[in-house]
Amino acid sequence: MQLKLTRPICFFDLETTGTNVAKDRIVEIAILKVFPNGNKESKTWLVNPEMHIPDEVVAIHGITNEKVAQEPTFKELSKEIYKMIKECDLGGYNSDRFDIPLLAEELLRADIDFDMKSTVSVDVQTIFHKMEKRTLEAAYKFYCDKDLKDAHSAEADTLATYEVLLSQLDRYSELENNVKKLSEFTTRKQSVDFAGFIVLDKEGEEVFSFGKHKGKKVHEVLEKEPGYFGWILNADFPLYTKKVLTQIKLSKLNNKLG
Repeated sequence: MQLKLTRPICFFDLETTGTNVAKDRIVEIAILKVFPNGNKESKTWLVNPEMHIPDEVVAIHGITNEKVAQEPTFKELSKEIYKMIKECDLGGYNSDRFDIPLLAEELLRADIDFDMKSTVSVDVQTIFHKMEKRTLEAAYKFYCDKDLKDAHSAEADTLATYEVLLSQLDRYSELENNVKKLSEFTTRKQSVDFAGFIVLDKEGEEVFSFGKHKGKKVHEVLEKEPGYFGWILNADFPLYTKKVLTQIKLSKLNNKLG
């Protein structure tokens, strides 16, 4: 089956120094760009994370500190990577909860103003878990009848993710071959920031999803407790969360001034 596209979609996978979106860094990124006419281009980069890769993480993906010591940093690669994904939709495996948030952090640290306002994402893991509830290796075997060799290699995982999605479209007639619809199907919650600290309530208004103000409207909290904004900006929250919070604050301020 051919994936029906109105614009390119980039399937990507990250290997990292760990799982903390705010603190950890990318050590490998692979991107498979699929065009509406079916053409594909792919690129894989090893990345110097500028921090130590723990032994337990090396044991998972096999990328050692020595292997990336002479590789370019993410900031040095950022323009090339952003050029490849710009004006594209995004696809991945567990990408909504991990890969996209971490990629956004890296791009923002590299002074690239990345956001998802005009982009939709398709998380193949969510389709799989809603339909079958398994791992990527099992998904690849189940849907494609293939064994996933070189698991935890970003390039192998990226290609497998793309193939699994095509097989899912073949298997499930209720899945619409449309990236926007697939994005809606794979969205777990209406998160405004990638990390899910700010979500939409039933009325479509931004609310906090954590802490003492959980469930409260963001703009109301910022009005009643201005110091909370500063606390979040200075605390260990993802850069994208801080960016979204600032946008909400400025938006409400502009509305008042208008």
